[in-house]
Amino acid sequence: MRRISIFGATGSIGASTLDLIGRDSDAYEVVALTGGHNIARLAEQARRFDAQIAVTAHDSRLAELRAALSGTGIEAAAGQAALDEAACRPVDWAMSAIVGAAGLEPGLRVLEHHGTLALANKESLVCAGPLLMATAQAHKARVLPVDSEHSAVFQGLVGEDIDAVERIIITASGGAFRDWPIDKLAEATLDQASSHPNWDMGQRITIDSASMFNKALELIETKEFFGIDPAKIEVLVHPQSLVHAIVGFNDGGMMAHVGPPDMRHAIGYALHWPERRALPVERLDLAAIGQLEFRAPCDTRYPALRLAREVMAAGGMSGAIFNAAKEVALDGFISGSIGFMDMAAVVEEALTRLSSDSGLVHAAFTLDNVRAADQMGRVTAQQIIDARP
Repeated sequence: MRRISIFGATGSIGASTLDLIGRDSDAYEVVALTGGHNIARLAEQARRFDAQIAVTAHDSRLAELRAALSGTGIEAAAGQAALDEAACRPVDWAMSAIVGAAGLEPGLRVLEHHGTLALANKESLVCAGPLLMATAQAHKARVLPVDSEHSAVFQGLVGEDIDAVERIIITASGGAFRDWPIDKLAEATLDQASSHPNWDMGQRITIDSASMFNKALELIETKEFFGIDPAKIEVLVHPQSLVHAIVGFNDGGMMAHVGPPDMRHAIGYALHWPERRALPVERLDLAAIGQLEFRAPCDTRYPALRLAREVMAAGGMSGAIFNAAKEVALDGFISGSIGFMDMAAVVEEALTRLSSDSGLVHAAFTLDNVRAADQMGRVTAQQIIDARP
């Protein structure tokens, strides 16, 4: 029986992971499940899978969680210290699906205890890729990609030499506004940005898809996970979301990973790796689909992609600053403080202001330094938002 934990159990990735586990529940022992404000769902999951511990990130919700788990024998806890303690409980496999920089520390704790980390939290690599991968290596642990694009690349490289890779193409749906006139984007509303044409995801990720900040993070993630030159990484807009990534080799050949827009494929591949097992996902009828469309992304429509390339060129703590500013800018858009296109402007200004601080940007990759860069990115971005007319 494999021991597993899921960090971010109540979100779409966590729920899909539990869906797969529930189809063969006798093969798994659930150690820890964590969530945010959705206490009812977290408690229901913990009861269903008889978890050892359920943790909410919010101290103020602990009493509610304890009440929901009363009489079950399942431990209830809350807050960052509880998340860290849960992540230190030995497991064979853990899903990192907490959204944002908050997912970094639990992932590091899992790796320090020699567990396999299935990584859906792209911010961990964006903010602290060298630290995360060095921690895995030091503790003989393993990181497996769960983002659909990076899982696709990972699968395309099975049996291949990374030195023979000439290019990696990750695809993007283009989000809710891929066909909008550019001059209308500044008027985009929160409701419009929160509706994805292909994927069923949480609000924050859906908005990040519309702005292409999600893909910007994935550009950086590709560099950090596969150790590939950023100049070899490309993005294509692919409205059907069926080709998740393409690996091009030095002989001119290309391997494309094709599948339905269902995260259970990437999750299942990581869950069963190195085996490939049957999964309850749609089988594509290519004849019925008929054709696949690809187009180059427009930098004017998606300035986040340009910013990601600048971050990769700058290196150091630029990724942590970029992600922190992006999270604050997204909060600003959701709250109505700034408009849709203002998000990229806020992030760019934060990067510009902080890039002159070489001590911050080029600090050693320690957890404390990543935290400091993250905090400075957040403070600076909020100052920029507050100063806007």
